[in-house]
Amino acid sequence: MTNKRALIVDDEPDIRELLEITLGRMNVDTKAAEDLGTARRLLEEHEFELCLTDMNLPDGNGLDLVAHIAEHNPELPVAVITAFGSMDAAINALKAGAFDFVQKPVDLEQLRALVDTALKMSPFSPDLPKAGMRLTGTSDTMNKLRAQIAKLARSQAPIYISGESGSGKEVAARLIHEQGPRSEAPFVPVNCGAIPTELMESEFFGHVKGSFTGAVADKQGLFQAAEGGTLFLDEVADLPLSMQVKLLRAIQEKAVRPVGAQNEIGIDVRVLSATHRDLANEVAESRFRQDLYYRLNVIELRMPSLRERPGDIPELTDQILTRIAQDYDAAKPETSEATLTALTGYDFPGNVRELENILERAFTLCENASIEPSDLQLDVSDTTRAADRAAEHASADTIALPDGQSLEEFLAGIERKLITNALETTRWNKTAAAKQLGITFRALRYRLKKLQLE
Repeated sequence: MTNKRALIVDDEPDIRELLEITLGRMNVDTKAAEDLGTARRLLEEHEFELCLTDMNLPDGNGLDLVAHIAEHNPELPVAVITAFGSMDAAINALKAGAFDFVQKPVDLEQLRALVDTALKMSPFSPDLPKAGMRLTGTSDTMNKLRAQIAKLARSQAPIYISGESGSGKEVAARLIHEQGPRSEAPFVPVNCGAIPTELMESEFFGHVKGSFTGAVADKQGLFQAAEGGTLFLDEVADLPLSMQVKLLRAIQEKAVRPVGAQNEIGIDVRVLSATHRDLANEVAESRFRQDLYYRLNVIELRMPSLRERPGDIPELTDQILTRIAQDYDAAKPETSEATLTALTGYDFPGNVRELENILERAFTLCENASIEPSDLQLDVSDTTRAADRAAEHASADTIALPDGQSLEEFLAGIERKLITNALETTRWNKTAAAKQLGITFRALRYRLKKLQLE
C-alpha cells in the first residue's frame, strides 16, 4: 500500500524540515517548496493528498496558493501556517477555501490531528445518499443547499447556520459532520439556552474533583466529549457575554481549561453554530461579541424557510406520513388534492417542524384513511396572509436588480437612503432618527459605521 503524499510550502528551511520529519513519522511522503513558483510546478508534476503552506512566501502569499489549488485541484485540502496571533489571516484563509490552519510555533500534536483529518477526506460528491435522506425536496433551493453542505463538509472552517425555527439547522449540521472526515468521531449538539448560567463553564470545559461544592469527581466537558468530531452550538445567541469570552479563547487557542485545573488541555474539535436570531443585529445591540461573531461566522449557511419552497411540501408530506404510520404501526392515510392545496398555501411560521405537528394531529383526527383539509385545522389567518402576499406579488411591478449590482449592494443602497432621509428629517438628530426608524441608537450608530455615513 503506497503512502499518502503531502506538499510542504515554506521559505524557512527549519520549518520545512520539522514538517517533513513529523509527516514522515506518520508514513506520509513529502515534497517541499520554498516559494509559490516551485509549489505550482510540483503540483503539476505530482499527485498530492494534502498541502501545507506558509502565509508569507518570497514571491507571494499563501492565499494565492489556496486560490490556485481551489481553481485547479479543488479536491486537495490546503492547510495554512500562520504567525502566532494572526487570527485575521487564518480566517481569511478559511474564507478563501483553506481546509484548516495551524499557528507558529507549530504545535506538533495539533499538526498531527490536522493531517489525520485531512487524509480522511473522501472524494467530493454533492449527491451523497445521507443528504437525500433528511433534506427532502427536489426544488432548486434544496438542490443548491445539498451541494453547499457537501462542499462545506470538506472544510474545517467554523460554519454559522442561520434560519428560522424549525427550518432544519441541526439536520444541516449533522450532515456537514457525517459527510466530512470527522464522521467516525462524535457529533455533540448542545442547546446553549438550556444550560444554567452558573453551570456553563463546567458543562463546556469540564471540572476537576473538588473544584467547587458538589464536584465529587472529575467531569468531562462538551469540548472533550466532541474530541476529534464536531460540537454544534445551537441557539448560540443565548450565551451570556461572560461565557462568550471563554468560548472565543477556546476556539482560537484550540485548548480548554477545566474548572479548577492548572493547565489547559488541547482539543481537536470542529465548531458549528446556529441561532434563529439575527446574529448581526445581536452584535449591533451589544448582546453578542463582535470578535466571537466573526470567529463563528467564517462561512454562513442559510437554511430556507418552508414557504420559500412550497413545491417540496407534497414530497415532505408523503415522507412524514410514512414515518408517522410506521411509528403508530398503522396504514398510511391518503391525502386529497384539496389537502395538498391547503398545505402549499399555508404560511408555516414554524416551518418543517410545524408541518410535522400538523400532519401528526391530522393523522389522529382523520376518518376513512383519508386526510381532508378540515383535519389539518390550519390557522385561516396565516393562510389568508400567505394568499394575500402571493396576490400582491403577482400584481406588483417586478423589482429587478440594476445591471452589475449584487443584492447586497442593492439593499445597502436602500438602507442608506432610508437612514439619510431620517437624519435629514430630524436635522441629523441621531436619537430622533433612530426612533423614527424603529431601531435603537446603538443600532443606528452600527449601521452608520457599516455604511460609512459617519
